[in-house]
Amino acid sequence: MKLGLIETTALASLLLLLGYRARAAIPLLHRLNIPAPVIGGLAMSIVVLAHRSFATTPIQFDTTLQRPLMIAFFTSIGFAASYRLLRVGGPQMLLFLLACSVLAILQNILGAGVATLFGLPPLFGTLTGAVTLAGGPATGMAFAPLFEQAGVAGAGSIALASGMGGIVLGSILGAPLATMLIERYKLRPGAATADTHALATTSEPDASPAQDATYTVLKNLTLVLLAMWVGSGISQLIENAGVTMPPYIGSLIIGAAIRNLDDATGWLHLSHKTIDTIGGVTLSLFLSMALMTLNLLELASLAAPLLINLLLQAALVAALCLGPVFILMGKDYDAAVMCGGFAGVMLGTTANGMAVMRSVVERYGIAPSAFLVVPIVGGFFLDFTNALIITVSVNLLS
Repeated sequence: MKLGLIETTALASLLLLLGYRARAAIPLLHRLNIPAPVIGGLAMSIVVLAHRSFATTPIQFDTTLQRPLMIAFFTSIGFAASYRLLRVGGPQMLLFLLACSVLAILQNILGAGVATLFGLPPLFGTLTGAVTLAGGPATGMAFAPLFEQAGVAGAGSIALASGMGGIVLGSILGAPLATMLIERYKLRPGAATADTHALATTSEPDASPAQDATYTVLKNLTLVLLAMWVGSGISQLIENAGVTMPPYIGSLIIGAAIRNLDDATGWLHLSHKTIDTIGGVTLSLFLSMALMTLNLLELASLAAPLLINLLLQAALVAALCLGPVFILMGKDYDAAVMCGGFAGVMLGTTANGMAVMRSVVERYGIAPSAFLVVPIVGGFFLDFTNALIITVSVNLLS
């Protein structure tokens, strides 16, 4: 059974809506703020797993749109990178990057320790540590040939399994951790959050009854698509230079350039609410599609060291979120939301972190500082520091 592009996209959308309905109807899911794409996507992946057990031909999906959806989401993040906001969030960004970098080092140490206990090479632990958790499956697959050369057999399969397992754990763990902090300390959006939100929307054009809503959406969507187009060229130049970076980096840069040009000149009259909506829709569809096509057999057949490593890594992230990271980021509402994003980013991907934070703020209210700090650090700066950490680890353990 094979679903084409339209059928796959329609199914992902339907699963996303069902995820929202399930979260509203099931008190436990609502209380833990499990992201709707995770609910719908994982439910479908279980159906696919059951189908494999009695069908000769597995269900196949056309995931052509998955990569463009991911890039569109990160392009919308670029449009949020205002220089004025960066001046406000600068210190927090440095602290968040420090926390992420320290955890990446700890992930490698923990992974190497687990590998040693099972008689495996320490590099196995690095591959299942910062490479695939802080870096995500894409980074894991990019670095897999390097680990193959260093003696880790089947590095590509290990990277994919570890990265996918991390995505599942990060998606499930992040929102409950943030919710626990919010409820334990009775946190709510405060004055500082409101001030940051006001700053983030200062360039939003005034709503006018005469304004054509279709034109507004079309104009902002066109700018997002243009940023993706030009950004793809920049990403290709970076790749040709021999630098391994996520495919969305170029588009994120162009989006930020357009945002700051508009802040300085007011020529484009960007609607940040519209761009944020575009980002939210593309993120949700991307995650729903990614999770519904997840092959759970790869997770079910993991070796004991890989499973134990994932569980210990999740426990490490939870301990840091509930203690040092929450304190470091300021012990307020935004800090709690950032902790949820921290878990999503450091166990899965930046998209997971954003989905986690979105599910939290849908219930408790805006957290502009969190949505400024987490995507820029997780989607950009962390890739630089993590590449350095990975390189040092490989050289030390080879």
